[in-house]
Amino acid sequence: MRQAWTGGSLAKVIGAASAYFGVVFAVGFLLGTVRTLWLVPVVGERNAELMETPIMLAVIYFSARWLVRRFHLSRDSLTDRIAVGAVALSLLVLVEVTVVLALRGLTLRAYLSSRDPLSGLVYVASLLVFAALPPILGAVEGA
Repeated sequence: MRQAWTGGSLAKVIGAASAYFGVVFAVGFLLGTVRTLWLVPVVGERNAELMETPIMLAVIYFSARWLVRRFHLSRDSLTDRIAVGAVALSLLVLVEVTVVLALRGLTLRAYLSSRDPLSGLVYVASLLVFAALPPILGAVEGA
């Protein structure tokens, strides 16, 4: 039987997702600045993005692990843990696209067509990991 979200449950999902998004976005913004200003001129866009990915995956993992413990997500339903990942992913994509488009003065279509196929695919995979880790780590912590 499905359990309806209570006000406390929904507030917890939004709070946890916001915290997760905030930590990962802040670190990603800092690394993106370093990548763009110093790394891209030396190694190129693709290589710079691919070099940044393992660092961001580590940030995502440790942030998700902190999130599960801090918000006690291992006690929550799988639905709530999935919701945390989905809401955090939605916030991340919305803010990243908005910031990137504003900073670069691009349309969404121009931005997407300018992405390198390989680093773009790796980026999408890292977004999926970002969304999947709260439910996965919550299940592991609760076991």
